[in-house]
Amino acid sequence: MAKPKKRYVCQACGALSHRWQGQCGDCAEWNTLVEDVPATVFSQKHDLSSGGRAFALEALDAPGQALQRRPTGIAEFDRALGGGLVPGSAILMGGDPGIGKSTLLLQAGASIARGGGQVVYISGEEAAGQVRLRASRLGLADAPVQLASATSVRDILTTLGGREFQDRPPALLVIDSIQTMHSDTIEGAPGTVSQVRGCAFELIRYAKENGVALVLVGHVTKDGSIAGPRVLEHMVDVVMSFEGERSHQFRILRALKNRFGAVDEIGVFAMAGQGLEEVANPSTLFLSGRDEPLAGSAVFPALEGTRPVLVEVQALIVRLQSGATPRRAVVGWDNGRLAMLLAVLESRCGLSFSNAEVYLNVAGGYRLTDPAADLAVAAALVSALADRPLPDRSVWFGEVSLAGEIRPVARGAPRLREAAKLGFDRGYGPRPSGKSDEDKVEGLQRIALDRLANLVDRVMGNA
Repeated sequence: MAKPKKRYVCQACGALSHRWQGQCGDCAEWNTLVEDVPATVFSQKHDLSSGGRAFALEALDAPGQALQRRPTGIAEFDRALGGGLVPGSAILMGGDPGIGKSTLLLQAGASIARGGGQVVYISGEEAAGQVRLRASRLGLADAPVQLASATSVRDILTTLGGREFQDRPPALLVIDSIQTMHSDTIEGAPGTVSQVRGCAFELIRYAKENGVALVLVGHVTKDGSIAGPRVLEHMVDVVMSFEGERSHQFRILRALKNRFGAVDEIGVFAMAGQGLEEVANPSTLFLSGRDEPLAGSAVFPALEGTRPVLVEVQALIVRLQSGATPRRAVVGWDNGRLAMLLAVLESRCGLSFSNAEVYLNVAGGYRLTDPAADLAVAAALVSALADRPLPDRSVWFGEVSLAGEIRPVARGAPRLREAAKLGFDRGYGPRPSGKSDEDKVEGLQRIALDRLANLVDRVMGNA
């Protein structure tokens, strides 16, 4: 039998290579190629039609029992999941170290256990005493969560297949984290591509066969993506990212993939002394401390799934002496989109930023990806350049084209209704489409802007 060829797998993107090299040819990351043991290669043709086990096929419209979601007891967690945990689902949760992944899962597990569900928490990074100490600090010491510190998948599955769990499998199984697990049937150290993939496969198979909701905690790379091969994200049903800056109070739980719900819903939490607390109205959190209008400050009604969130966009313009190279610094928004917006303001509106440093920040550590933030960013930049505050109690939204036009965006009415609820009385944005629900928002005046030049005239006092 021919000896199988060596192959190397990138731990950042999962790309395959038959020789080792310092840089991955697909994602350009350095020192991420690790030798992987390939699957068994058949040296001759096998007859796979015999010796197998036939199974029954079902019609697509066959009646069946609907899966009942299990609430976690944390409304914001349930919102991000799409309504709760689905039995037999596999969830991959990633996030920066210390962001609160273990705390959130411990709180959810304690809530389910107190409600009568059986919860098993397996920690591969901490001893059982360390997890118990955290639970005591969070006021969860009396929760009937079954806890263990283990890293062997064989031992974990043997324990879960024992007499205690035969008649009643756990409602929730937490593995913290998948990078610490190992299988003695797979070559390689824990955390390598082959170990992560193999261990995840065995755990997911157990969850599917027994109707157990499985949560795998995953490490993240330097750029914030979940570590390990990309195939791991394809193996699970839900991929969640726990985001936020440790220096800020709030945390956002975002679904990047969800086979059982929408991927644009978020859950918002605030880190407190007793763990993570739910934030029912995130707008009040991101706008806290904003007393009076200042130059360079604009409020943008963002939309996360079905939830509108008002955030503050801040801009600062610093004039430089001739000959100095200006700097552009962005926190919470796309750097390339800022460069495009500055070019549109210079080309279409006659404003000059070539001899000025530009600093842009989204308050509270929030990250914006919505194209509708273009107008709010432009308003903050023009306000900072003119050193004039924008109209008080106003919000700004709309997409800016390269021609300087302000284009319509999706779901303008929910954005404006949230602004009106928080006391804002004017909304600047694209011209409404003519639908009745888009045109009228009680308690708020909608002001249509067709071009970016209209915004400049209003801020500069020319209109």
